[in-house]
Amino acid sequence: MAILDSGSDRGGRVAADADAPGADALTLGRRLRHLRTARGLTLDALGSRVGVTGSLLSLVENGRREPRLPLLRRLAEALEVGLPDLLDAEPPSRRAALEIALDRAQRSPGFERLSLPAVRPGRTLPLPVLEQLVGLHAELARRDLEAVATPEEARRANTQIRLERQARDNYLPDIERLAETMVRRAGYSSGALTHRAVSRMAEDLGFRIVHVDDLPSSTRTVTDLANGRIYLPPASSPGGHGLRSLALQAIAHRVLGHERPTSYDDFLRQRVEITYFASACLLPESSAVEALGAAKKAKDLAIEDLRDAFGVTHEAAAQRFTSLATHHLDIRVHFVRVGGDGALHRAYANDGLPLPTDVTGAIEGQIVCRQWGVRQALARRDRSSESYQYTDTPAGTFWCSTQTGSGTGGHTGLAIGVPFASAKWFRGRDTTVRRTSTCPDEACCRRPSPVAAARWADASWPSARVHQQIFSPLPAGDFPGVDSREVYAFLERHAPAAGAPGTR
Repeated sequence: MAILDSGSDRGGRVAADADAPGADALTLGRRLRHLRTARGLTLDALGSRVGVTGSLLSLVENGRREPRLPLLRRLAEALEVGLPDLLDAEPPSRRAALEIALDRAQRSPGFERLSLPAVRPGRTLPLPVLEQLVGLHAELARRDLEAVATPEEARRANTQIRLERQARDNYLPDIERLAETMVRRAGYSSGALTHRAVSRMAEDLGFRIVHVDDLPSSTRTVTDLANGRIYLPPASSPGGHGLRSLALQAIAHRVLGHERPTSYDDFLRQRVEITYFASACLLPESSAVEALGAAKKAKDLAIEDLRDAFGVTHEAAAQRFTSLATHHLDIRVHFVRVGGDGALHRAYANDGLPLPTDVTGAIEGQIVCRQWGVRQALARRDRSSESYQYTDTPAGTFWCSTQTGSGTGGHTGLAIGVPFASAKWFRGRDTTVRRTSTCPDEACCRRPSPVAAARWADASWPSARVHQQIFSPLPAGDFPGVDSREVYAFLERHAPAAGAPGTR
């Protein structure tokens, strides 16, 4: 199920001619050449027997022309073989298999980018040279896969996905329906989704949830497809909502029909879909909308109530609200999460809030205006309760509710906000706190005052903190950042013995 699809054929496949079933064009061509040369026929001689030119047959043998079924039948008759033999999907010899592999490699986008001359894999090419060329191309393809995106490409892909979600009001109906069906089938009725219900969902798919204390450090979960197991961290880990979400995300890969990602864009889209599925299960649409509808009617909408009713984190409740607010409550909304330095970690807005962006449109790492409610809340000494604020911006006035917290990564602020006209539905709308932001005008909160600049510009020398992450390469591999060797060693340790209970 491709919910967030970029619109292109992910596999890069070209549809085969409907009249030419069976082997692909390259294999068919090599099989035809093998049968022709074995009978001592030239291209022109075989062509005259079947009523076509030798040049056309050359195109067929090189995989550049797919013959129609009538021609295939004539070729099979002229070569004294059955049509199934001609269409056999297996190459006729090991050399033919190598020739096919080289031909395919030289037609790949990666090879085309090199602007190198192609090597014709003909009979005069020595077998050791052919083997070496195929091996080199395979290694180049493997390295391309391990470096599927530059940081700029990843940021552009992430930006495109964010804009697509914004255009859909962050609402994915197919996943909503699937999540609702699955949780109801697992026995959910209302309130928080239980761990037992999540286990039943896994069991319905033929999987058993197993808690272990030695998950590979590069993973959050590992799914053993051969033995029907989903490995999670220990059940005693703090924060039960986290374990439910991890299990649901592992389940999502299966129910959404995900295949191994072929690009960083593919990987990011899968992450969006599994996160959305987990959220839609933890806060099922029917129950969440019922609670939100009642709160709106009472003019008492509050993220903390949604959080407490479904037993999730404040951030999970806030992000879920963005998926339901516009579609069901007719409220446009924004969500921002920033670090203690004011840099954006995550953000979503379909209400016109002017999010800071770089030249590519990416928001990650951009600095939020100091006058915004989320920055003001981080500057407060008392961070024990929600804070509310109205902010006048060049795009209009917005109200927001902010919660702050701290963790291993330092202080963070989470804000949910709406345009001024929609503030009437929310708890905290009566706040008298109001600030003005003129960002992106640097005079708003970034440019120092002329007096301070005159005094300190030549009399200061700050030592900047280096952000080491800027030197880190993007995670590599089929599953970016995952250490395959570590994962396979883990699976070997935990795989049940053949014939043991729980195997399949």
